[in-house]
Amino acid sequence: MLIAHLTDLHVRPHGLPAYRKAETNMLTERAIEAVLALNPRPDLVLITGDLTDNGLPAEYDNLKRMLGRLPMPVWLIPGNHDRRENLKALLADYPGLSQHPTFAQWVTDLGPVRMIGLDTVIPGSGAGRLCAERLAWLEERLAEDKAKPTIVAMHHPAFLCGLQHMDRISLIEGKAEFEAIVRRNPQIVRVLAGHHHRPIQTVFGGTLAMVAPSVAHQVVLDLTDKLTAHFNLEPAAYHLHTWIKGTGLVTHTAYVERAPGPFPFLRDPDYPGV
Repeated sequence: MLIAHLTDLHVRPHGLPAYRKAETNMLTERAIEAVLALNPRPDLVLITGDLTDNGLPAEYDNLKRMLGRLPMPVWLIPGNHDRRENLKALLADYPGLSQHPTFAQWVTDLGPVRMIGLDTVIPGSGAGRLCAERLAWLEERLAEDKAKPTIVAMHHPAFLCGLQHMDRISLIEGKAEFEAIVRRNPQIVRVLAGHHHRPIQTVFGGTLAMVAPSVAHQVVLDLTDKLTAHFNLEPAAYHLHTWIKGTGLVTHTAYVERAPGPFPFLRDPDYPGV
């Protein structure tokens, strides 16, 4: 089982950049090319929100055209830049988006693991929420199979990371309740998120919580007390999660841009190893 985890595409209408600088459509196309070039190819693609920049119908039409190039299933959850109603209506044929009558959230069985996608969107806000209804739905899904290793995917990280301008708009409602649910369910082997546009990891609720980098622009790494966000065009990347029998879920960081190589390891005669 191989999962390509992309996040924060910020797709725009044709010909328009994000923030007047980031050519997110081109960067998304490059990320799709990178996924298609993988050998072996992933069994599925997970995209954890900010699929578009403003949730406009033209953006979802553009996104659907791009994702149509992928031959494997694509599982989507919304971010704060999305509009839930447009996502559910315009991409209704994507797996899972019709499972819940209100929220864009779902559960799927992937063989060795289960995966649950959570909708953390607060309409009109950059921050995230897990209300009582969404938390109850999560507990019900987790109770369905307490034995199978489970991935929980969401847009807003549920932990503080030190990027203060991003911490202000992380998961701000339902965080303690969510952590308690995670702690009560040791079958959860990962909590995956996006939103922060940087690779970040911590232990959360007794398991590993991971933020994937964006396949578009990145948030500047600034751990001072600044409350103003800036972005840059550091190399775009994504995560690959693979299930290895006897080990469990293993995560690799893969870069979108091609680097020079590959080159053989030609050992120096003075190499001290075997």
